[in-house]
This record gives sequence, structure tokens and C-alpha cells, in this order.
Amino acid sequence: MADVIRVPNAKIALSTASVYPERTPDAFELAARLGYDGVEVMVGADPVSQDIDVIERLSEHYEVPVLAIHAPCLLVTQRVWGRDPWAKLVKAQKAAERLGASTVVVHPPFRWQRDYARDFENGLARMREETDVTFAVENMFPLRARGNDVVPYSPDWNPIDYAFPQVTLDLSHTAVSGSDAMEMAAKLGDRLAHLHLADGVGMTNKDEHLVPGRGNQPCAQILERLAGNGYSGLVVLEINTRKAASRTERIDDLAEALAFARLHLAAST
Repeated sequence: MADVIRVPNAKIALSTASVYPERTPDAFELAARLGYDGVEVMVGADPVSQDIDVIERLSEHYEVPVLAIHAPCLLVTQRVWGRDPWAKLVKAQKAAERLGASTVVVHPPFRWQRDYARDFENGLARMREETDVTFAVENMFPLRARGNDVVPYSPDWNPIDYAFPQVTLDLSHTAVSGSDAMEMAAKLGDRLAHLHLADGVGMTNKDEHLVPGRGNQPCAQILERLAGNGYSGLVVLEINTRKAASRTERIDDLAEALAFARLHLAAST
């Protein structure tokens, strides 16, 4: 009997961060041009990314749905949407509800956010009771200083061993942390609700976000595993194109990343 190709219902989205130093509107334009299923809005320094009215108009204009919101959790976005981390998550939730996005991506708290960190698990549980939006906590990585690992996150950079019902697995971050991505995916099981698809070599402390297939992470194997399991979450291409020599090269990278995801997000049965 010939093999049957089974393609899961998972949608493939483009992170707006993937077009930097171009801006959020360019991400919508390129997602539409290249055939992505939607976008994940990385709320960051770009004022457009912070303005939900403008995001809604971009989505309507390009006919590209917003499938996820990445809350402003980075060091460089500590003042975006205010300084209160819970207020940021509430705003991200409201944005997701308004735009029809299914998921909010959130990082573990920084250690110096003591009150936020202390209540993080319980606080997310309370928020889940009030909305259908999924809060998917992302795996991060330790920092290395003078040969030692420094963990700036609480309870940890790795959310997998904690009671978070939904997790984002980032394959560039597994490269930096030296983690076994396949083992992490297996351990997560159904808790793997969101995938940041990118690659990395992991020889340095640099978060590379390479085009899938250009590093040593098991990007193809993860996608094939998810396809075989009937994964219904999101696959988000979150790659770094800032060093592209031209816009044409950036577009080629984004097209290659999408083709890679579509190719491997299918299972022979």
C-alpha cells in the first residue's frame, strides 16, 4: 500500500520580528505575498506593533490574520505597554481577543521581578479562567559569563518541569541552552502548544534564529513528529534576517523558511 501523506491543521505564521530592520507593516505585506497563514505580532519598540488599532487595519488590508501576540517580555521592551508585567499580559490578552488570535507568548519572569515571579504560575492560571486565549510560556536559556551559567529567570529559563499547561518551544533557544529539543518535545507532549521554528548552532551564547536547516537543531524531525501527532497549535517562523544583503535576500530567506515548514509538517502514514 502506498504511503498516505497526512498534513495536520497547524497553521504557519510569520513573526513580525523576522523582517527586522523592516517594520511591522512590512511583515504583513511579506506574509501575504509569500503565502503565510498569518502573523505573530512581536510587540516591541516599533510603535506600530504596540498599536492594536493599526494592527487591526493592517490585518484587514492585507487579509492576513493575526494568529498570536508575543507580549513585550524582553529586556529591551521593559517599558513597552508600561512597566507592570501583569498589565502587559492583560493588554496582550485583550489584543488577542480583539484580533482573534489564539495565543499569547510569554517569557518566564526575570529574577528581579520578585512579586511577578512569586505569583506567576497562579496568576496565569487565574487569567486562563477568564479567557479562551492560550498563554504559552517560552523556553529561554541561561547566560554565560566568565565560564559560568547565569540564570536571569524565575523559576527557571526552562518552563518544562513546571506546571504550565501550555508551553512555547523555541528551537533557537534550545541551541543556546544545549538542550535536546526532541527530548523536550517528547516530555511536553500535549503541553507543546506553540512552536517558534528557527535554527541555531549553539557554539556561543548568541541566540541565532537561523533559517531552519542552516543549524544543527532537529527542525525537520520536530515538525514531522508534530505532524504525526496531529498537532493543532501554531508553527511560527521566528528567524533573523537583519544581515540580509538586500530585501530580495530577506524575501528569499522568508520563502525558504516557509517552504521548509510546509515540506516537513506532513507525515507519511
